[in-house]
Amino acid sequence: MTAQIETLALLPGEEYIELYKILKVQSMIGGGGEAKFVIGEGMVTVDGVVETRKRKKVRAGEVVAFNGESVQIVAAP
Repeated sequence: MTAQIETLALLPGEEYIELYKILKVQSMIGGGGEAKFVIGEGMVTVDGVVETRKRKKVRAGEVVAFNGESVQIVAAP
């Protein structure tokens, strides 16, 4: 059984979104400070690799996972 992967579309003109903002926007975490903490603690992955840079530029096609939830970034419609 595969887990459902949600998608998050970049806004028109955006090439990336910062990692901590994804957790916040997708309500995977309570707020920005908490998002930065869990990223710093190594609890978040990007494309299956642990990522500790809070402001990492996540681009279309990459998948962010935290606490059993995954979200794929897609290009602006």
